[in-house]
Amino acid sequence: MPPTADDLRAIERLHVRAWPALETAEIEGWLWRRSGGGSNRANSVSTVRFTDADPDAALDAIEARYRARNAAARVCVYDLSEPADLNERLAARGYINNETTVTMVKPVAHRAVPADVAISGRPGADWLAVYLGAITEDRRAINAEILKSIPSPCAFFTCMRDGRAVSTGLGVADGGIAAIECMATRDDARRQGGAQAVLAAIEAWAAGQGVHRLALEAVAANTPAIALYSGFGFAQVATNRFWVKDWT
Repeated sequence: MPPTADDLRAIERLHVRAWPALETAEIEGWLWRRSGGGSNRANSVSTVRFTDADPDAALDAIEARYRARNAAARVCVYDLSEPADLNERLAARGYINNETTVTMVKPVAHRAVPADVAISGRPGADWLAVYLGAITEDRRAINAEILKSIPSPCAFFTCMRDGRAVSTGLGVADGGIAAIECMATRDDARRQGGAQAVLAAIEAWAAGQGVHRLALEAVAANTPAIALYSGFGFAQVATNRFWVKDWT
């Protein structure tokens, strides 16, 4: 069955929880996030729920917090964000949509952990070498800090080929859902099945956690990644837009 509106909200909340920002504050139900570095998600406001009657006042408060840290204001809006006209409000205030991601889900199937995938409760040196090596330099130091506070239950997955790590992933479970994060593959090991092995291992682990649905977010413009996930059985169910207002 396709996810309900409540399912989509739960998935969005789990993605926020699974990749915790270094600094947060609640503003009228929205979650203000700031970490530094180049990550959109760890530096943007999550807008799953809004509890006030004046979104413009809330946006003023958000912008004041980002200005105080000499940081661009960032707001993440997805299909069920509140209020419903938030995209239009942000555009009117001069925000630019600088990245779009899609949320993808699949039901959990029971399968065995591939023999070439190692599972650990924390990221080891091999895992870090692959994941941090695959992201932009302006995200590495901050993401390494965020990895220290990933909530439990979680597990880190490393596909090993010929004695070296080639692909990584992270699973974080909560309330019958598992979020998949940190999927990465070495450039010289692409299209060799490492990512599929990691996904299979995450699914096997998730089943053992009592999870019934896997969820992940992929950059909409990353056609190869979306093809990989679609081929593994994931379907697109929501769109996430990151709006940015730079003061410079």
